[in-house]
Amino acid sequence: MQDITLRDLIEEELEFEPSIDASGIGVTVENGIVTLSGHVGTYAEKLAAERCVGRLKHVRGLAQELEVRYAEHKRIADDEIAARALKIIDWDTSIPDETVRVAVRHGWITLTGEVDWGFERAAAERAVLKLGGVTGVSNMITVRPHGKISDIRRRIEEALARDTDLTASQIHIEVEDGRVNLTGTVAAWRARGTVERIAWATPGVVEVTDHLTIA
Repeated sequence: MQDITLRDLIEEELEFEPSIDASGIGVTVENGIVTLSGHVGTYAEKLAAERCVGRLKHVRGLAQELEVRYAEHKRIADDEIAARALKIIDWDTSIPDETVRVAVRHGWITLTGEVDWGFERAAAERAVLKLGGVTGVSNMITVRPHGKISDIRRRIEEALARDTDLTASQIHIEVEDGRVNLTGTVAAWRARGTVERIAWATPGVVEVTDHLTIA
């Protein structure tokens, strides 16, 4: 597909998505690599724009350069954002108590701490994504090693094989001390995220490095 055609499709998709005000978003495409520039009103909109691009065919990569701009009357102090983030994390039953710490600077949340499972790490990030005043999230939470869990590679391969949208034979997995390295090819940008989520959901995984390419 020609870049100009792909750009037009992306712009149409962004306009179609009701959770996004696309009026401030610029789209450029070069060799299938998409760059989103401009600004949006919330961090949730920024993520929604990324999902819109990722679900389209022929997208080979994404450079996310959108800025989150809150109207003056909607801006929230960092300490208030931190308090709200801690409260919503405390309310989330999938996150162990007192395992996650929150720091906020200019609306950007940094999550630290240590949990037992990858899904707990992901849950902490999801919990704070849509809070008002948030301009970005860095998830620095680590996962404790589980020395007794074996066959991590086999479990990931079986999970990939169950997903009908993936060609598991083209994905290569290396595991060392719970650290997973992903190489090979996938058919679409969205598939990269799917493979990462599957790897993180596997018991015993403490780190995932994604070197997958788009075929």
